[in-house]
Amino acid sequence: MAYPYVHEREVRMISRNFGDPAARTLDGYRERGGYNGLERAFEIGPSAVIDEVKASGLRGRGGAGFPTGLKWSFMPKAGVKPHYLLCNADESEPGTFKDRELIRWDPHQLIEGCLIAAYAMGSRHAYIYLRGEFFEASQVMARAVEEAYERGFAGRRILGSENDIEVTVHVGAGAYICGEETGLMNSLEGRRGEPRVKPPFPAAVGVYSMPTTINNVETLAAVPHIVEHGGEWYRQWGTDKSPGTKLFCVSGHVEKPGNYELPLGFPMMELIEDVCGGMAGGRALKSVIPGGSSVPLMDARDCRECTLCYEGVEAAGSMLGCASVIVMDDRTNIVREVRRMVQFYAHESCGQCTPCREGTPWMTQVLRRIEAGGGTEADLDTLLDMSAQMTGTTICVLSDSAAAPVVSSIEKFRDEYLALIHGAERAEVA
Repeated sequence: MAYPYVHEREVRMISRNFGDPAARTLDGYRERGGYNGLERAFEIGPSAVIDEVKASGLRGRGGAGFPTGLKWSFMPKAGVKPHYLLCNADESEPGTFKDRELIRWDPHQLIEGCLIAAYAMGSRHAYIYLRGEFFEASQVMARAVEEAYERGFAGRRILGSENDIEVTVHVGAGAYICGEETGLMNSLEGRRGEPRVKPPFPAAVGVYSMPTTINNVETLAAVPHIVEHGGEWYRQWGTDKSPGTKLFCVSGHVEKPGNYELPLGFPMMELIEDVCGGMAGGRALKSVIPGGSSVPLMDARDCRECTLCYEGVEAAGSMLGCASVIVMDDRTNIVREVRRMVQFYAHESCGQCTPCREGTPWMTQVLRRIEAGGGTEADLDTLLDMSAQMTGTTICVLSDSAAAPVVSSIEKFRDEYLALIHGAERAEVA
């Protein structure tokens, strides 16, 4: 059986080896064209590699969508100070399950991407920071790194060249906040996983106070293909502002949830109705969260003309984020689901900033009161006021992430809040 659903409209580039256990080994990866990108990188040189990545228009796949080649160019030229590359594999955004699959099925693709990126930026050490709960994925990755060392693809004099790049797998302890790049750096150094104030930015003062670049797993997985085939080749997919393909993690009330690799700019309704087989049980679409739980909710009307690219989702009033598409049908109790999201952020707050430490649990309490039928209309104004005070006022965006679904749900599903406040029959929970 194909993994687990494969649709004819997919462009399977970084996901081409999903469901193929043989691709996990170095020999299997080589047979499928693996490490050709690294060989070409060594042929054309670091500056040309960065130019190819810039030409491709590849944007960071961790959520922010920042141009990858431009980010690499911020790294100071190699000198006396060591440079570091960090791969952020601390995938813990609710609704997101793409990076773990890239690691489980194609670990050498990620290693190759790390090696190319480190080489391009003059780094001699790449760290792969894995989420603590990824037990199987961490074992697969550790074995792949061992193979890479044994066969001369990592360590000293890679492929007989003068290039030395160490690769270290580091497993975290399961904290959501360590997915934030500076929190990740603190954790890697053995300190509390708390975000740092910026500036200074990691490119100047990063891990161990040295120049550092942090990239997401999916971003680095695309790099070998771009370097092997060229930036213009990669641009045959996607849009002008959002080139290439993207893994969409679809969950919720659809017939065929899963990971689908599609060109950016793919229509949202075609993803739901065609690729994912339509709404489960033939129910009506009510809401979609397009980029993981930290982005604003969309209602069914927003989804009709929405295209799944950075600019398309923004025009529809939300954000693409890491493309974790959570689909909800007409049975869903929106207030309950928003409360669960905010409760998650309250639990995962590091407590460093007052608006987040105090605001997320307070917001959870107000939502619980409304959900239980004891709320008032004034509570809605309180929630909006709290959200305003929690947005843009903290070191990282965890506080903003809790506020986004609250504000958007009140704007788009206010009648559901009012129904609970005024004692109307509650919506059936899926």
